[in-house]
Amino acid sequence: MNPFSDRQFQLAWLAGPATWLALWPWLAPAYFNPAWPLQHPLPLLLAVLVYPPLEEILFRGWLQQSLMSRPKLHTHWLLSPANLIASLLFAAAHLWRHNLLLVMAVFLPSLIFGYFYERHRGLCSPILLHGWYNLGFVYCFTAGN
Repeated sequence: MNPFSDRQFQLAWLAGPATWLALWPWLAPAYFNPAWPLQHPLPLLLAVLVYPPLEEILFRGWLQQSLMSRPKLHTHWLLSPANLIASLLFAAAHLWRHNLLLVMAVFLPSLIFGYFYERHRGLCSPILLHGWYNLGFVYCFTAGN
């Protein structure tokens, strides 16, 4: 299935730029150089091309799938208990690099990734969304730091 043919996925995709615009007044760096990825491409490349597949394989492909194999954790609710647990652990895994407020902010996108993992029965959708969300966040708010 092409995730872009799913209206819910399209809305989740558009939520990225809407969120970046909403957060810009509070999180934008004091000096923003829009060309920073040309000078320091590694942080953006890692955030978009390396971390999303690795994290989604671990947290969705292994952990959430393992939890879903338990009948009580795999339900037909909007958000399964397996997704909630995997997302809590995903957010907690970011504690080593980010402050608590940002870690809590990672929880909501993780729920979205887990939702589309279950909805589309595969890793393509969560990897695409994860990379897209990371692209905007890292580009707009880290300035390569």
